[in-house]
Amino acid sequence: MDGIIQERPFTEGQLVKQGQILYQLDPVKYEAAFHSAEARFQNAKLRLERLEPLVEKHAVAQQDVDNARSEYEATQAALAQAKKDFDDTVVRAEMAGRVGRTELEVGARVTGPANLLTTIDRLDPVYVVFRPSSEQLLAWNSDPAARSLVRPGSGLSVEVVLPDGSTLPRKGRLDFVAPSLDPSSGTQEFRATFANGDRMLLPGQFARVRLTGFARGDALAVPVRAVQTALGRQFVYVVGAGDTVKARDVQTGPWSGSLWIIDQGLSAGDRVIVDGVQKVMPGRTARPVALGDSAGAPEKREGR
Repeated sequence: MDGIIQERPFTEGQLVKQGQILYQLDPVKYEAAFHSAEARFQNAKLRLERLEPLVEKHAVAQQDVDNARSEYEATQAALAQAKKDFDDTVVRAEMAGRVGRTELEVGARVTGPANLLTTIDRLDPVYVVFRPSSEQLLAWNSDPAARSLVRPGSGLSVEVVLPDGSTLPRKGRLDFVAPSLDPSSGTQEFRATFANGDRMLLPGQFARVRLTGFARGDALAVPVRAVQTALGRQFVYVVGAGDTVKARDVQTGPWSGSLWIIDQGLSAGDRVIVDGVQKVMPGRTARPVALGDSAGAPEKREGR
């Protein structure tokens, strides 16, 4: 499409509806081409209508009628294309959303489809894209139950944690998983769909996602604050025989809400120090008090 922009009746940054006019290009050339194509079509149509009854009377050759029909169909196609070109001088929004800034103003020339006029961001619903780590992908693939959940249309629920730490008050559903890894990052793209009538999620916004619906039988978990990290190792303090404090190396798994699942290093019945770790030392005695909030919770795994 080639033409001078005559009007731009939208305000940058506003919400637009599907079909709303965004730009008006100079229509003179395309209007003339449309009327010319329309005239040729009408002539071809009349000629065919005159010749068709005569072929039965052997007044004209069948070849003449075939040629007239071909001309009719060709001019009909040309008319349809001319009509489309004429209609395209009015540039409309292809979808509802928030329109961005204009790239070309009134008076500028559009020279073809390579000219970007503006962009529209769809706001409701929105996609949230995240890429779990390669370690997390391996863990899911090694667990048949988890592997069946990380598929579009499964019962997996997706939550969004906003930059201020609050949780979006509605959940999304996984609707796309890339069939292969991104060669530049070695990660796999996951996408969830969220309703967004209140515009709490914006295009380009960064957030964390939390997946709920996984289950692991007989898992051991401790509050996240109980796990210490030093010199590349993770460990917890446990209270052993005689209430003596010991440091125990652990291998952590995914998070489950405020708990951290421990894959290796702890056994059922171990007493783990959660609060006051800055006051304890291995080899010293402690006076342990049961933690009242250590009940388990449905497993939640986090990713970016």
